[in-house]
Amino acid sequence: MPQTKSPLRRMIPGLVVSLGLIAAILYFVDIPTMLAAIRSADYGLLALALALSFGWLGLRGFVWRTLLRGVPSYKDTFLTLGEGYLLNYVLPFRLGELGRAFLLSRKTRLTFVEILPTIVIERAVDIAYSAGILVIAVPFVVGAEGAEQIGLVMGVIILAGLAALYLLARNRDWAVRTFENLSKRWSVLQRFGGSFLGSFFDGLGVLTDTRLFLRFLGWMSLNWAFGVLQYFIIIRAFYPAADLTWSLFTMGVTAFGNAIPALPGAVGTLEGAISSALYLLSGDQSTALAVALTVRLFFYLTGGLVGAIALSREGQTLSGVYRQLMQLRTRETPEPKG
Repeated sequence: MPQTKSPLRRMIPGLVVSLGLIAAILYFVDIPTMLAAIRSADYGLLALALALSFGWLGLRGFVWRTLLRGVPSYKDTFLTLGEGYLLNYVLPFRLGELGRAFLLSRKTRLTFVEILPTIVIERAVDIAYSAGILVIAVPFVVGAEGAEQIGLVMGVIILAGLAALYLLARNRDWAVRTFENLSKRWSVLQRFGGSFLGSFFDGLGVLTDTRLFLRFLGWMSLNWAFGVLQYFIIIRAFYPAADLTWSLFTMGVTAFGNAIPALPGAVGTLEGAISSALYLLSGDQSTALAVALTVRLFFYLTGGLVGAIALSREGQTLSGVYRQLMQLRTRETPEPKG
């Protein structure tokens, strides 16, 4: 059996990217100027933006619960969402996505494999929205023409992926038969796949329920509107002359920047994406970094705080969840619910 890479070896690319970006940021940024920008920011606007951050997280709970067909309670959905964000902030390989599926499966009658497709759909639609707002904003940003093509390409890819998932969900029996025919030579794969596919297609079923999917898009649109408003207020706290285009462009660039391999919590890539976007708009790298650090702080104060409270209430620890998730990644068959 071929050996798999150790977790530390798989972290190396992200480590290199994060440290390289941090070094570049520190080289170009004037730290005293950045600190002065933080001191002179409009703290009234920042307080409003922080309140909106909790509102954004609350709306995201409705987004996910809609995809879950309302099976979990809102409380369980919201707290597990916070746990997932906290895990993403501190654990490698974006384990927070697996983590929230795993943790929610222990609180409800839904299985891990039923929950996982809802997270895939949620993230795919997030990227589609970010591609859309990037395409809208780029014509107003001098020197960012190449980003428009990136947004279009990524948007087309994501929409094609969603269309493929929809076709699979609509043709479930055909997909299962095809898998069984192709996997006949590998009994372990067929046994695992057989138990996996049924639950996975149950999770994809939301794509074929038009009313439910439209309700999901409604919540998602409201959630993104909150996000755009939140970014706009944060940016205005540092750049009083900023308009809504700044928020749209920054959010679009940040969404793609977060997809680059990095240390947990997108350390370096988040700061690099926000700083680069705002530098194009303002020419002020130091104040741009002040905005990026504020955004990161707000992430920790919202998702991180809710996640920490939720883990504490459930008697969980980060190290304990990490061990369980690593075991989940390497198991050949899913663990029965208990």
